[in-house]
Amino acid sequence: MTTELTTLSNGIRVATHRMPNLETVSLGVWVAVGSRHERDDQHGLSHFLEHMAFKGTRSRSARMIAEAIECVGGDLNASTGLDTTAYYARVLKGDEGVALELIADILLNSKFAPEDLDRERVVIQQEIASTDDNPDDIIFDLMQSAAFPQQAIGRPILGTRASVGRFRADDLRAYLEEHYLPDAIVVSAAGAVHHAEIVRHAEALFGRLTQRRRGTESTARYRGGSAASAKPFEQSHVLIGLPSPSCLDPAFYTAQVFSGLFGGGMSSRLFQEIREDRGLCYSIYSTVWGVKDTGMLAVHAATGPEMVDELAAVVAEELAALADAGPTDAELLRAKAQLKAGLLMALESSAVNAEQMARQLLAQGRLVATSELIDEVEAVNADRIKDFAGRLRGELPSVAVIGSGKKSAAQASRVASLFNPVRADAMVSQGSR
Repeated sequence: MTTELTTLSNGIRVATHRMPNLETVSLGVWVAVGSRHERDDQHGLSHFLEHMAFKGTRSRSARMIAEAIECVGGDLNASTGLDTTAYYARVLKGDEGVALELIADILLNSKFAPEDLDRERVVIQQEIASTDDNPDDIIFDLMQSAAFPQQAIGRPILGTRASVGRFRADDLRAYLEEHYLPDAIVVSAAGAVHHAEIVRHAEALFGRLTQRRRGTESTARYRGGSAASAKPFEQSHVLIGLPSPSCLDPAFYTAQVFSGLFGGGMSSRLFQEIREDRGLCYSIYSTVWGVKDTGMLAVHAATGPEMVDELAAVVAEELAALADAGPTDAELLRAKAQLKAGLLMALESSAVNAEQMARQLLAQGRLVATSELIDEVEAVNADRIKDFAGRLRGELPSVAVIGSGKKSAAQASRVASLFNPVRADAMVSQGSR
C-alpha cells in the first residue's frame, strides 16, 4: 500500500492511498468549513449549502446528478460537521474521473434556483423536526449548548426552522466565496487508485480556483453548565460531558484510551458496574471527540427517571476511583488493544482511509502514519490515565437530562453537583428545549 501527497499550484492538497487488492475507489472533497464558522445570522448555512449542492447545476438537474453516478454503479453523498464539510463518492476503479467531475460540478456550478431553495428548506425543516423526536439528538444538542453557550460550536449543526427559512441564493454564494478556497480544500482518494490520475483530474477540475482571504472561525470557549428538556420519553436520558484535549494535543491519545476503559466496551468500568452489577440501565457508554482547539469526553445512558441520580453517582464514583488509584494493568491493556484493533480494522475500509487522510491534512497539516498512531496509543500508561482522570475530576461538567418531565432540570443540576460541587453550585442553567 502506498500513500502519496501532492499540493497543486493553487494550494489544494491531493492525497491518495493505494489499496491494490480492491476493485473500488472511495474519494471526495473535504473542506475546512462547518457550523462553527457561521455567524449568528448564518446558523445552519453550512448544512443548507451541502443540501443545495445536489439540487442542480448549470448543466445538470438533480435527477441528472443522481443518474450520472448511478449509471456507473456508484453512490454520492455529503455530510456537515463542526469544522468540515465533505462531498464523497464510491465507484468502481476507472470511474473516479466521473465521480470527481460530478463533485466539482455541484461545488462550482450549482444554480441555487429559488424553487429548489424553497423546496429544500422544507426538507431541512422536516429533518430538524425529526431530531426533535429523537432523544439522542436532543440530548447531545443540549449538552453542546451547555458546554459552549452563545457560540457557533455550541449550536445544532442543522440550524433552526427560523434560520433555515431566511436563507437565499446570495447567502449561499457569499458563503462559498468566503470559505470554499484552495487552502481549505483536500481531495482525498483510497482504494484502486493511481495518484497521478487523481492529481490530473483535480488539477483540471479545481486548478482554476484562486486563493483569497478566508473567513475566520470562532475560538471555542468551554463554559460548562446544565440543560434539560421537559419533553416526555419512555426513558430518562442523561449525558455528562467534561472538557477534553483537542485533536492536536498529545494527551488526545490518553483521552481515547481513558474513554475505552471507562465506558468503551462490555468490559469497561461503567458497563460492568452500572449495567452488569447494578442493573441500572440497558446501555451506557463513553465517547471522546476533539477538534483543533477543544474536545469533549461524554458519558451517555438511558434509564428510568427514578434511577438517574443513582446512575450518575456511580459514574462520579468510578471517575474518582480512577483519579485516586489509576487503572489496573489488565484494563489498561484491554483498552489499548480495543483502540488499536478498532483503528486497524477501520483502515481496512477505503472510505475510512480517504476520510482520515483528509481530516489529518485539514487539522494537522500533514499525513500521520498508522505506525505513529499505534505508537502514541502504546505510550499511554497508568500514570497518564490517573492524571487525566484527576484533571477531569476538577472540571466543571456539562450535563443534559431529558425524559423526566418537569423533574429533568433539577436532575441535571444534581448530577452536575456530583462531579464538581463547588463550581457546580455557582453554575447557571443554560436553558431548556
